[in-house]
Amino acid sequence: MDFTFTDRQLELKDRAASLARVIMAHEQECEDNNGLPAETHAKLRQAILDHELHAINMPTEWGGAGLSILEQAIVQEELGKLTGALWDVVWRPANALRACTPSQRERYLEPEIRGERRDAVAVTEAEAGSDPQALRTTAVRDGDGYVLNGEKWFVTVGDAADFLIVLATVDGAPTTFLVDTDLPGVEIIRVPRYTHTFVYEHPEFRFTDVRLPEDARLGDVGQGYDLIRDWFVEERLMIAARTVGAAARATELAADWANSRQQFGEPISHYQLIQSMLADNVVDIVTNRALVYQLAWESDQGADRKTLHAKAAVAKLSASEAAGRAVDRAVQIFGGRGYMRDNPVERLYRELRVDRIWEGTSEIQRLIIGNEIVKRGVAGVLAHPGSAA
Repeated sequence: MDFTFTDRQLELKDRAASLARVIMAHEQECEDNNGLPAETHAKLRQAILDHELHAINMPTEWGGAGLSILEQAIVQEELGKLTGALWDVVWRPANALRACTPSQRERYLEPEIRGERRDAVAVTEAEAGSDPQALRTTAVRDGDGYVLNGEKWFVTVGDAADFLIVLATVDGAPTTFLVDTDLPGVEIIRVPRYTHTFVYEHPEFRFTDVRLPEDARLGDVGQGYDLIRDWFVEERLMIAARTVGAAARATELAADWANSRQQFGEPISHYQLIQSMLADNVVDIVTNRALVYQLAWESDQGADRKTLHAKAAVAKLSASEAAGRAVDRAVQIFGGRGYMRDNPVERLYRELRVDRIWEGTSEIQRLIIGNEIVKRGVAGVLAHPGSAA
């Protein structure tokens, strides 16, 4: 097997790193102001278009960059080095939008690919998080459309999105809908503050007798869980890639600091306890990068959908927890300076904590992996593509 990056992959990595450097210049501004002003967003939008890294998960015939899953992981690793979750300014439409009809694609997806619209996925509720069966948001048939009622929590990018992908039940069947945020009856009821500083917010939405036409439905009635599950698989792989990038940046900064910081007459990098922490970070980063890239490659090879669901859980679980350990060590190496908000490792320390929660907690990832083993055996999860399970 050849693990060498192709010329295309090397160029893509360099281009993603270049874009990350452009965005990185606005990290402190984002931290100080809990976000960025409209003029900065406009500037970054143009930079994203100039780097041709918009909608990397959408096909070129629709205007996207048309990258493979492995190529997307390469890009996301570089963007994951950004604090303030500024990786999220590089828009990547939810893959559920691939289910759009031609008219929906013209109204929603293609403008988003161009950076003119923005989606947010609304799944979680007060009583429905890890247990989607507890879903209470409903879309009741009414004439030639639906009436939507319910609430959604933790709608990331909901403050900037002009339409939502809402998971609701239609006569008990989970179904997704495209909901414009300016429709009557759609309102943001609360914008909580969180541990991290995030370039966008995670507001709570309420839907009160929101009238939706028939063509607001995304996919078929009852297809909602399948669309959201596929979205989770892609998101979990990209979270894994970003956390690898975050851990790498924190480790590079900590190593540079350890080489320059003098204590007891010599750099602290000369002391074995510091070396041990840096070595553990390198192990966590290298092993999880290899894992993420392999599973991204497997996805591109058309891996079995159910097995891939479990393997994406492996990647998210392993990489997010490893990154948490790595950044914690980086803070420790910096000492008191690692606890200051103008230090990128401090910001990463706060921001990486949510990666063990959103898009499925670490505990849920373990359940997904365990259920796959119980239902179909451990061989499929352990096997390399092309080998005998």
